[in-house]
Amino acid sequence: MEVGPYRLKDNLTLEYNEGSWDEFANLLFVDQPVGTGFSYVNTDSYLHELDEMSAHFIIFLDKFFELFPEYEGDDSVCQSKLETGGKDRIHIGDCETVLQELLSKTLDSDNKCYNMYDIRLRDTVPSCGMNWPQDLKDVKPYLRRADVVKALNINPEKKSGWEECSGAVSSSFLPQKSVPAVQLLPSLLESGISVLLFSGDKDLICNHVGTEQLINNMKWGGGVGFETSPGVWAPRHDWTFEGEPAGIYQHARNLTYVLLYNSSHMAPYDLPRQTRDMLDRFMKVDIASIGGSPADSRIDGEKLPQTSVGGHPNSTAAEEQEKERMKQAEWKAYAKSGEAVLVVVIIGVSVWGFFIWRSRQRHRRYQGLYHEDVSGASVLERFHNKRSGQDVEAGDFDESELDDLHSPDMAREHYTVGEDSDEDDVNRQHQRTTINPS
Repeated sequence: MEVGPYRLKDNLTLEYNEGSWDEFANLLFVDQPVGTGFSYVNTDSYLHELDEMSAHFIIFLDKFFELFPEYEGDDSVCQSKLETGGKDRIHIGDCETVLQELLSKTLDSDNKCYNMYDIRLRDTVPSCGMNWPQDLKDVKPYLRRADVVKALNINPEKKSGWEECSGAVSSSFLPQKSVPAVQLLPSLLESGISVLLFSGDKDLICNHVGTEQLINNMKWGGGVGFETSPGVWAPRHDWTFEGEPAGIYQHARNLTYVLLYNSSHMAPYDLPRQTRDMLDRFMKVDIASIGGSPADSRIDGEKLPQTSVGGHPNSTAAEEQEKERMKQAEWKAYAKSGEAVLVVVIIGVSVWGFFIWRSRQRHRRYQGLYHEDVSGASVLERFHNKRSGQDVEAGDFDESELDDLHSPDMAREHYTVGEDSDEDDVNRQHQRTTINPS
């Protein structure tokens, strides 16, 4: 619903998502932990800890690249919801209690509360956002359609259909030993991995205030938060998209933070093109060299490398990049077959060389028999001179050439019918041993 290439319409048909993240990237969606979405187990052995889920994910990646080795060399970008809790910090149940207490204070006369995912909206109690977004009601019946299940190659033996949330998985997955993300991020950043964190300014459940406090208190790379030097912090850059304020950018030591204006918990759902521009900029995409109509995206008023294009991702820029990718794949295929081609060429040259050598050997034997010097003759002429009388077709084709090898006098003398004298015998013997008297 957020970053994929399609959106659902009311009649359970698909329409293009103009902000899909597949413009310059391949998308791979994983239902995890096992039991969510279309993933399943034959027993009730659901996962309990994050390290178990990580181990399953690594196995999945290994199997994926075995099946699709052509993607193994591509750069990888992982996108996930950020979990910062942990037993040594604060219990997740306490957070939910605090959130519900806050929402209860927002009840109006219609018994409606704030939407925890978008504070611009209201929802009925006790959902307070669980009925949002509106498209969600169509997702379940669509993903349970028989033709869709078959097209997605879902195992028909799966006992239950697709569900947005699985109670069995939620009740089992209560990590008590897992390391919180706030403790993992510093080592990832220090290892050279680039990380992008973004928040919508209208999100309550994962609000930007908490994200910014997490960053400001985190230590990595010799500094605290977005310090560029002791006591000096990286500036917050204004981001405009097609002339409208879009948010704020901040970056230091491999970490980029983006605050998106007028955006909910599902920022790509609200701002499809802006968030795709954010992703393309993070991946350092520059379409200036491949065409397309770029979006007008600026940081502090400065137009930086051109990233996303307008319209659906199947744009001129994407098409040109795909053509280039296919061309590179073709060259790789040629390179792999180069050794085989070289062997064929070498064999062909060797055969031709052997043929020439054998022809010359036969010619030497022919010359030795008739005491003739034909060193000035061409290879083709020598070849014709050496053909055996058994080659009937060759004899037919070379008849005119053989005629040229005899002078009129030779033909007349050779076929003279008349008085046979000793002198004539001597002359005829001499003429038979002369191939090219001229």
